[in-house]
Amino acid sequence: MHQPIRRRALLAALAAPAPAWAQGEPWPLRPVRIIVPFTPGGSNDAVARPLCEQLHARFGQPFIVENRPGAGSAVGVGLLAQSPPDGYTLLVTTSSIAAIGPVQGTGFDPAVELEAVALLAQSPLVVLTRPDSPIDSIAALVQADRERPGRLHYASSGPGSTTHIASELFNLRSGTRLQHVPYRGTAPALTDLVAGRVDVMFTTIASAAGQIRGGLLRIIAYTAEGRPAGTPAGPIVRAAGIDYESGIWWGLFAPRGLPPPLRQILNAATNAALADPGFARYLAGEGATPAPLPPEAFTDFLRAEVAAMRAVAAAARIRAD
Repeated sequence: MHQPIRRRALLAALAAPAPAWAQGEPWPLRPVRIIVPFTPGGSNDAVARPLCEQLHARFGQPFIVENRPGAGSAVGVGLLAQSPPDGYTLLVTTSSIAAIGPVQGTGFDPAVELEAVALLAQSPLVVLTRPDSPIDSIAALVQADRERPGRLHYASSGPGSTTHIASELFNLRSGTRLQHVPYRGTAPALTDLVAGRVDVMFTTIASAAGQIRGGLLRIIAYTAEGRPAGTPAGPIVRAAGIDYESGIWWGLFAPRGLPPPLRQILNAATNAALADPGFARYLAGEGATPAPLPPEAFTDFLRAEVAAMRAVAAAARIRAD
């Protein structure tokens, strides 16, 4: 095992300038825990685990994923919030973190109660139906809903999830009345979509890659521009004349009070990892694109996301049940 990286070695390893650790102490001296507030195997794991490998290589200490699912990610996020701000407990999660307060009515604001360390990646979602469904485009989806208002059902990975928010935003912008069927995770939702128990789903391309490749599901649209190279072709929702755009992002967070020098060190190391061609290719394979930002810009981005989630949750009357 490598020795902890001290100031000079650390700065050289990051490939970008960063301030020294506040007290001139080495960091990390022991393994770092990265909480993922969802079950294993999802898109969060797909981003967090290779990031851990990159950080391990840069700092010489293990970065270990710990899955702590529950309450739409609130369990894992709460665990982070209660941890010491010493850099040994971090969190990787999706844009669903911005919905915790608006959906659960807790007033929780991650931009205030956590440290936004680094934006990792972004991706549009895909709108999926079965290959034998007559709903083969966004226009057909809207028309089917008009013919049978309130009779079509969409699946989500759970109340307050990114997929739930994105679907309800589509209802608001398109005038449709697609009915929500929440599941405990993406996998069972996709299973029921394949089986015909629900009609449509907005989700990440990585989550449904196997079903898409196997011909069990088809993409009728992407929710925004930014489709990574190598992913299947498809139109964006806006091309159907609907003023709609949505997507998913992943970020790295720390407990509130993390010393600014350590926050800068982690941000620089993460951004250097995102610039690694192998990591970028891996993200592209998961349907995501690296999206490095300085920590201050990520905080501003997060504030805007919380405001947007709050507006959708209020307009669609979304509440966690």
